[in-house]
Amino acid sequence: MKPTAPNSPEPRNLFQDVHEVVRLIPAGRVSTYGTIAHYLGARHGARTVGYAMMAAHTAGQYVPAHRVVNRLGHLTGRLHFATPDAMQQALEAEGVRVVEDRVQDFGQLLWDPAVELV
Repeated sequence: MKPTAPNSPEPRNLFQDVHEVVRLIPAGRVSTYGTIAHYLGARHGARTVGYAMMAAHTAGQYVPAHRVVNRLGHLTGRLHFATPDAMQQALEAEGVRVVEDRVQDFGQLLWDPAVELV
């Protein structure tokens, strides 16, 4: 591991990179653990993105973790919010329809950073 120079910023980690990408997801859109992992070069890192979402409350800046769902549009992270309905309520406040813990019109609302940030 390369040491950090005295006046350089702290080294970044994957969680910070994930949080930065999630902050770019527009209100009313959703992304997936896998698309974020793929964009960051961690092709099989969807689970790690999930761990980063669980730690989002510790980030220095707000991370809209409610906008990250699984590859089928299911709110698999909902139990990691303050209440079991908080994730759905946050999405619905942005105009996203959720039925039985699944984002409706998922294909149209999917925000893929590899496509959107070109």
